[in-house]
Amino acid sequence: MSTKTLFGLLLMGVALLIGSSSLFIINETERAVMLRFGAIEKADIEPGLGFKVPFMNNVRRFDARILTLDSPPERIFTIEKKALMVDSFAKWRIADVGTYYQATSGEERTAVRLLSQRVNEGLRNQFGGRSLQEVVSGERDELMADLTRDLNEITQKEIGVELVDVRVKKIDLPDDVSGSVYDRMTSEREKEARDYRAKGREQAEVIRADADRQKAVLEAEAYRESELIRGDGDAEAASIYAAAYNQDPEFYSFVRSLNAYKNSFKGREDMLLVDPKSDFFRYLNNSQGKSSK
Repeated sequence: MSTKTLFGLLLMGVALLIGSSSLFIINETERAVMLRFGAIEKADIEPGLGFKVPFMNNVRRFDARILTLDSPPERIFTIEKKALMVDSFAKWRIADVGTYYQATSGEERTAVRLLSQRVNEGLRNQFGGRSLQEVVSGERDELMADLTRDLNEITQKEIGVELVDVRVKKIDLPDDVSGSVYDRMTSEREKEARDYRAKGREQAEVIRADADRQKAVLEAEAYRESELIRGDGDAEAASIYAAAYNQDPEFYSFVRSLNAYKNSFKGREDMLLVDPKSDFFRYLNNSQGKSSK
């Protein structure tokens, strides 16, 4: 190989090296800045193929997708000075690459630390202006919306980060107060239970007394009605007997005597001491007298 050929290959290699160093590609999921000796020359590079000056320009790429900031639980006080352990997370993404690079030097850990501080301060401000009932109840959504809106203005201005959403995963009482709160809640519930039992016994006595009263009234009315019906029946029976007796008094007296004989002489062990000449044996005496004749 001649010196000329070797020199040509060397120039080609240098040209390929310079050309490859001059080209760069930015993906759709990335944001990038172009630096010139460490200073920002182009703040926001569009996705696609780009060119730079080798050894002078440097391209820094950052993740443009929505990222999650999962903060550890923090001890936060409400307006009533009640301590709560608040576990929260935030969704964020880079909005201004130039501001983001200047605030964090392109380090995501720095961005997470700064963003975590802002979220923590915002939670303390929002919780500090509300009561425990407001924080735990339905106003939590309004609280998170206000917090996200206020923090988003600050983070975009200071860090170049858009705060998409802030949410509270869990709110607990600190361990040093949860025991006393649990004991107090237990005693309150026991007191309520005793009150409910006392009211229940009182209502039971009222219901029982009313039921006994209604029972006595019903029995009295039923007895009165039964006596009235029995009296009407006895009166009607007496009327029927009287009508029948008036139709043939002698026959009616005869039938009654037969029934009396039947009921009096049911068994052999029965003994009856009666004067044979008494009116009780009137029909028997008359029948004997007739038969003797």
